[in-house]
Amino acid sequence: MSQTLERKIRVLLAKPGLDGHDRGVKVIAAAMRDAGFEVIYTGLRQTPEMVVRAAVDEDVDAIGLSILSGAHMTLFPKVMDLLKQEGAGHILLTGGGIIPEDEMARLQSLGVGRLFGPGTPLRDIVGYIQQEVTKRRSTQAAS
Repeated sequence: MSQTLERKIRVLLAKPGLDGHDRGVKVIAAAMRDAGFEVIYTGLRQTPEMVVRAAVDEDVDAIGLSILSGAHMTLFPKVMDLLKQEGAGHILLTGGGIIPEDEMARLQSLGVGRLFGPGTPLRDIVGYIQQEVTKRRSTQAAS
């Protein structure tokens, strides 16, 4: 079924922590809107609690964290834990930034979705979220 006949994909984009650089996340937000997603951008300096509260309140399919500060090994696991505590473990947690490949693998082993580095084509990010959300929706509908 096409995305126009079912609920649009809803994505919350956030800049957690003290990182003040948000040009890249704004470019990603525009690409997602162009692809037909509903995008909520929470802005700079969000806490994990603020991100999860907004995601639950907005009934999103996915959260994308943009982290350039080096705090990814703290922030991603904290958001994952809070999602589980809120009964929202079905929400895809993905994102990107300056994250070494071995740390990307460790985060993915904790349940974080695919992570993207600088220079990733926007179509790859959009395509991944479309594919993953469609898969998760199918799984939820079957159960």
